[in-house]
This record gives sequence, C-alpha cells and structure tokens, in this order.
Amino acid sequence: MAVAEKKILSKLQLTKEDILKDYRLACESREASILGRKEVFMGKAKFGIFGDGKELAQIAMAKAFQKGDWRAGYYRDQTFMMAIGALTLEEFFAQLYADTNPEHEPATAGRCMNSHFATHLVDEQGKWLNQTALYNSSADISPTAGQMPRLLGLAWASKLYRENPDLRPFKQFSNNGNEIAFGTIGNASTSEGMFFEVMNAAGVMQVPMLMSVWDDGYGISVSQEYHTIKQSISKALKGFQTDKDGKGFEIYEVKGWDYPALLETYRKAAEQCRKTHMPALVHVTEITQQLGHSTSGSHERYKSPERLEWERNYDCNRKFKEWILENGIATEEELAQIEKEALARVKQARNTAWSNYLKGVKTYTDSALQLLQQAAETSKLHAGELGDIVKEFKETINPIKRDAFRAVKRAIRVLRDEKELPARQALVAWVKEKSAQAHDEYSSHLYSETDESPLHVPEVKPIYSDDSPLVDGREIMQNYFDALFARDPRVIAFGEDVGRIGDVNQGMAGLQEKYGEIRITDTSIRECSILGQAIGVAMRGLRPIAEIQYLDYILYAVQIMSDDLATLRYRTKGRQKAPVIVRTRGHRLEGIWHSGSPMGMLLHSLRGMHVLVPRDMVRAAGFYNTMMQSDDPALIIECLNGYRLKERMPDNLADITVPLGVPEVLREGEDVTIVTYGSMCRIVMQAAEELAALGISCEVIDVQSLLPFDIHHHIVESVKKTNRLVVADEDVSGGATGFMLQKIVEEQGAYRWLDSQPLTIPAKDHRPAYGSDGDYFSKPNVEEIVDKVYAMMHEFNPAKFPALYE
Repeated sequence: MAVAEKKILSKLQLTKEDILKDYRLACESREASILGRKEVFMGKAKFGIFGDGKELAQIAMAKAFQKGDWRAGYYRDQTFMMAIGALTLEEFFAQLYADTNPEHEPATAGRCMNSHFATHLVDEQGKWLNQTALYNSSADISPTAGQMPRLLGLAWASKLYRENPDLRPFKQFSNNGNEIAFGTIGNASTSEGMFFEVMNAAGVMQVPMLMSVWDDGYGISVSQEYHTIKQSISKALKGFQTDKDGKGFEIYEVKGWDYPALLETYRKAAEQCRKTHMPALVHVTEITQQLGHSTSGSHERYKSPERLEWERNYDCNRKFKEWILENGIATEEELAQIEKEALARVKQARNTAWSNYLKGVKTYTDSALQLLQQAAETSKLHAGELGDIVKEFKETINPIKRDAFRAVKRAIRVLRDEKELPARQALVAWVKEKSAQAHDEYSSHLYSETDESPLHVPEVKPIYSDDSPLVDGREIMQNYFDALFARDPRVIAFGEDVGRIGDVNQGMAGLQEKYGEIRITDTSIRECSILGQAIGVAMRGLRPIAEIQYLDYILYAVQIMSDDLATLRYRTKGRQKAPVIVRTRGHRLEGIWHSGSPMGMLLHSLRGMHVLVPRDMVRAAGFYNTMMQSDDPALIIECLNGYRLKERMPDNLADITVPLGVPEVLREGEDVTIVTYGSMCRIVMQAAEELAALGISCEVIDVQSLLPFDIHHHIVESVKKTNRLVVADEDVSGGATGFMLQKIVEEQGAYRWLDSQPLTIPAKDHRPAYGSDGDYFSKPNVEEIVDKVYAMMHEFNPAKFPALYE
C-alpha cells in the first residue's frame, strides 16, 4: 500500500474495504435508478422518481447516522436508506411496482409511489418498538417541504427526553436525548414557507436537527435564479448562523462530489448537533441529476448543452471513481468488476421483485380466469359472450387485479338470468372474497385496528353529588388538565399563549408554573409547524396536545394535518402512528375570523383523524381522556363561548370518558328529530322549548363526534319514531349538514321512514359578520329554527299548524 493511500485512509478512519463498499453502493443505487426508469417506460410501473446524482452525499450522511436517530426526508433519499440498511434493492423495485405485500414492500405496502421511505415504528399489534435500537425513518410524503414540520418535532423530542428527568423511564424512545433528527430537502423546495418557518423555530428552540439541502440548481425545469435569493440557501440564511451573542445554526457548505469533504462535514456537523443540540444546515452544492427530475420528462428540454456536459463531468459517482484511482486505493480492473457486479445485482433484484409482484397479481387473475372458463363451458345461454370475455382477458398484456374484477363482474352481468348456475355462484363468491382482500390491501388501517383504538375505550359517565360545584367551563378544563399532567409525564402541551397565561381562555391557567416550561410551553405564531411538532414528538412516544388558538387559524395547519398526520397510519399500513391531539376552539363568537365553523372542509380533508365536537367542557374532558387512552390522532373543538358558561364539575372529572360515534339524546320528542352538535345544542334546545309551546314535540340529538359519526345508527331509530329529520349546524350550506344528511338518510337508510322532506339549517354561505347582530343574522338562531320546523309541520298538518307568515 502506497504511503499516500495510507495517509488518506488514516485521515478518513476508513479501510480500503470501506471505501470500495461505498463505491459498490453508489453503483448499485445508480443502476437501480437507471433500470427503474426503464421499467416505467416499459409500462411495468406508473411513475418513477429517483436519487441519481446524490449518492455520495447520502453515503456520507449515513455514516453520521446512528441507531436511535431519525430521518424526515423526501423522495431522493434511496442511497441513504440503502446505506443504513433500511432499504433493499428488492424493496426498492417492489415499491416501484406497487406490490401490496408488506413482506416485499414494508415501507408503504404498495400505497405510495416509489421512493417514499419509512421504517417500522410499531409491531403488527401496534405496540411501540425499541426506537433506540433502530435506524428510524418517518414516512415520506410527496408535497414539497411537507417533511419539515414533522422534522421539528422529531428533533424537539430529543430535547424533551434530555431535559425532563420524568421521561427517563421511557428508554425505548431515547438515549438521554442523544438522537439527531436528520432532514433532507431539494434546493427548490427551500422556497416553501414551511422550510423557513421550521428553520426559524429550530433555531429559536435549539433542537438537534441536522438539515441537508441537495442543491442541483433546479426545481424541475426552473433554475435557481427564480428560487433563492443570492442563488444560495446557505447565503440566504446567513442571519441564522450562530455567533457569540446568540443562538442560531451551524452552517456548512460542501460539494456533492467531494467524498473526503462530505465525510468530514457530516462527521463534524453531527458531532456538534448531537452534543450541544444546536441545529445545523449542510448545504450540499454542485449536485447533479443524471436522469432528470422524473420519468415525466427529459431534462434535455431545459438544460443547456454546457450544463449537461458539466453534469456528466461532475457526476458524483464519476468523481468518486476518479478519486479512488488518483489515490491508488483500487485499480481500474477492481472498479470495473464492482460495476459489473452492481449491475448484475440490480438486475437480479429487479427480476425477483417483479416475480414476487406477479405472484400477488396472479392470486386474482389466475383464479378469475379459471372461474370464467368454467362459466363459459357450463352456461347454456351465454357461452359465446362468456367465451369472448375469456378470450379478451387472456389477450390482456400483463393483466392486473383491476382487469380480473372487470372481467368477472362483466360475466356476472351476462349471467344475471342464470342465477342457479354453479359457475355464476362461484364468480359471485370470488367477488366477495377478493373485495375483502382488496380492502385489506388498499383501504385498511385508515384508523387504528389495534386494541388501543379509541372505539375500544369503555365509557365512564360523569358522577355528580350534592357537593359537585357549579363553575365556569374554563375551571372544568383547568382542573381536568391539572389531573392529566399530574398522572402522565408523557403529556405535553404547546401553542400560542398556552404557557405563561394558560391559553387565551384560561383552560391551563397556572399549569406551566406547576409543571414547568418543559411540559407546557408557548410557541411563536406558526400553526403549521406547531402541528408538525406534535407529529414528531408523538412518533417518539410522547402524548402531545397541540394548541391551535382558534379554529379559524387551523387553515394554516390543514395541509400538514391532511397530507401527513391523517394519512400516516394508512400510508404505512399500520406500521407508524402519531397519537396527536389537536386542541382548538370555535363556533359562535363574532366576526369573520373568530367564528370558525369550517366543518365540511375538515371532515373532507381529515379522514384518518377523529373530529370531536363536545357541546360543553365536561364532555370535552371526556374526549381528551378517551383519546389519551388510544393510539389515534384527533381534533377536539371546544365551544368558544363555553368557557364562561356554568357547568357542574363531576366528582370523577379525571376519569370520565366519552365514547366516539355515540350520539346523546338531549330531549325526547315525537314529531321531529333535530340533529346538531357543539354550541348549536343550546340554540336548538331553546328552539325546542318554544316549539313545544306551539304543540310540536322535538327530539334533540347531539352527535358529539363527526368522525366517526353515529356508528351504531341510533339516529335512524329516532327518525323511525318521528318520521321527520332536521340537521342543523353553523357551517355553510352543504357542509357538515350535507355530510350528516348523507350519513343518516343514505347510510342509515332513514329515507324509508320520512314523511317530510329532510331539512338542513346551516349558517349563511358567507363568513359571520361582526357584532351580536352579525352573529344573529349570519348563523342559525332560535327564531329561524322555530320558523323552519314549524313550516315543516304546517306542510304536514296545515289545519293544526296554520301558516305563520301568510
């Protein structure tokens, strides 16, 4: 071995074998990208996006990544995942083919497009694994910069575990806070507001977040000059850089093709970050993208010949090879053999993955074809038509499950007049069996299917005695949260004004002083990353309550709630979870931005979360207890005008639970069923009193939770009795009232017992105007409900209920 070679190996603390192993991995990852792209063009996959050009930087990052660490990255990180042993080549191709077998594609079970990476955080029963013994990757999402909010929480968890001694017993989640949360992002996506919001928050909070920017100079076809001031994110963030006078970031800049510099940069950055919890930014420049952005198009369309030539010359794999040869670490022949073996290995993995994928498809197609042939052979009336179906199915190139369903259902329609034919009955049985299998493969695990599902939490009703005091609603919440924080050190709460003043409505007043800032803390005004903080710490075993001050402000966080939190369990088929509680308040105040009732928007965008709408603070406390015993995320919307209303405090406040999806009958009646929730319960109850004076008996039902909605179909039982249905709330027309109407009339089949057209009473389609009169004329009021219900009864019996306004 040459003296120069020895010096290099000694400086890098690597052996020749280590370096050649890195070269082999870089070659395998590149060949996987090339072959993956070809598979898409051959029609064997729908879309491909790859990590070509970033191999060397990711190998260097992986060397600084330790067990217990976390990744929140994006769809270019294949080499990194391979380097830490969290992705095999077979799994890489299985995801490209959308293989639904979790043994072949453990990250998403075929539910995400390729290069969306994840490791398992829970076992098959939903129980937490020992995260400190694993290389952990939170599940990727496609929206650019969407990984950033979660990253903040993953890093913050290390700070909490280090600084809160009460968390020391939870050793499967942290080694005294020595973990780093590694983030990755493309240069163009640093233009997103989420990136800047999180970078600022991480600097303020001083958390161990190591952020890597893969800078290839483009965002698809748009060059850097359109993306970043000074055309450099590290220069743009110079004001974030630490100095002797204040907190900040360590900022590093390194070229993506410089192997020794990459190793040293990541070693230094990780060491500092892990030890001091000071965040770091590693700006990896001169990255190339050899195959273009994705399979959607060619980068030759927007890159100049000069740029393309430069990318060929500065390809990190090529520069790595040159460095190895220049320093005498290996010969041309040795490297050529590695390249040859890498290509062979990737081809083998591709073939294995494709073969495995076809086996899964064939469980559908082969069985379908066999039954179709039997039907064609035994049908006395439709042999010709069925023969055509069989012929067409056989001629389908690479048939998929969809083709099998189409053929079988078409055959069943043809055989509709041969119902006794055994072959037809077999086809019907096949549809039922395969539909259940398809449900498991494509639609399961939207919500928890474990024994920790909130649907399994037993109800504990409030107990009252003569000594139960009548107090303001805010005191109910204050006493409840005091008990909650006392019994579970994993519970933390954070958000705007939550800490020092105990939230704007005093529901946590005095609790920061009692339990410390480490558990109840203020944040800056940044709803998106508040939500992300919650996701990250929940993934690391804590129980966060993320405060969004008003429901109106939740729009800032809806994207992350919808794309990340609500889909997390689904997109990993139950192998990751984040039991976040989002606490907010809304309804029935005054003004365009302080009367929030955008329920239809939330119901449609948050499938995968529970949406709970307690009418008072006792029921709110019950919902918090229910969710704290579960492993699902929830949005709990307290009534904004309920904090100063009087309620009796239950003797067992700390223990009550409210079941999800179980409505409560607030008033029994015979003529009309009125369904509502939240603050509208008081309005409807007042209206019911006035209607009773007019001879109309109303049954008033509080649905209590919107997701899930009346899981035992109690409401239809009321409709069977009254034969009339009114649905009222404060959302716009067609919003949550439309949702509830569909559930009751269609899903529960209430249409069969209706004697009158069902009625919705929503708010106006505009935002509420300011002032008491604005509230009155913008949202449903007592008089409006009385008038509309009375009109319904007038139509039924005009003699008994003469018209009011004629």
